[in-house]
Amino acid sequence: MRKIAITLLLASGLMFSAQQADAQIKLPPASSTQFILQDLGISQVSVVYQRPNMKGRTIFGELVPYEQIWRTGANNATNITFQSDVKIEGQALEAGTYALFTIPGKDEWTIIFNKNAKQWGAYTYDKADDILRVKVKPRALTNPIETFTIAFEEVNDQHLKACLLWEKTKVSFLIEVDQKAEILASIDEAMQAEKKPYFQAAQYYYTHDIDIKKAAAWMVEADKGNSKAPHIKYWKSLILAKSGDKAGSIKAAEEGLKMAKSQNNGEYVKLNTQALEAAKK
Repeated sequence: MRKIAITLLLASGLMFSAQQADAQIKLPPASSTQFILQDLGISQVSVVYQRPNMKGRTIFGELVPYEQIWRTGANNATNITFQSDVKIEGQALEAGTYALFTIPGKDEWTIIFNKNAKQWGAYTYDKADDILRVKVKPRALTNPIETFTIAFEEVNDQHLKACLLWEKTKVSFLIEVDQKAEILASIDEAMQAEKKPYFQAAQYYYTHDIDIKKAAAWMVEADKGNSKAPHIKYWKSLILAKSGDKAGSIKAAEEGLKMAKSQNNGEYVKLNTQALEAAKK
């Protein structure tokens, strides 16, 4: 019995040692991962990258040498994905996922879109895989950025700026889409359906200066099915004013203001009041 007990004890000890050997310690990464997603028109742009910290180091010119290829982050090469064709600083780039490399310089940076998105760092970077290169100017920042950051700024439905920020340096490049033909085609198709998107179509025509008379006619139709909606009255007032129908614009704003007050809708009390004041000028 004593031998059996010793054998079992040894076996359990070996199992415990094996479990210890197989155990994995969970530690925070030195450079955290961030995923950012941004609407751009009717498509999206996304970036996945790792974010190193300054940690008291001099970054550009030392940790990240000038005039050398950089992974634009840490660990894996930074990936940027475009759901639709875009223009980068005015140059065409097809939809897809790319490795985003850069060549930092004191007075100029090269932004590189490389078709080999799955690579570690820039160790296997091959210039032959570059799809597009553009050059941009860096800008000095007053306050240092501790953690390397990629962000989207100045966003509208036609373009945005992608910004790289670290230490006291900011680099931006323009991303543009031209989806007007696609959107107009989708509006034309939708208008063939039984339930027509009068309101959305009128808004798009108004904000993009396309056939304001048609937009006004669509807004009148949209109002017929939403007679108690102050936001419809507000947009109707704006569009009728732009089409030259001052009386119609005033009437729509007055109706919208009355509705908004009865519904205790402060936002559209304010907006319809502004529309009314503008229509009366």
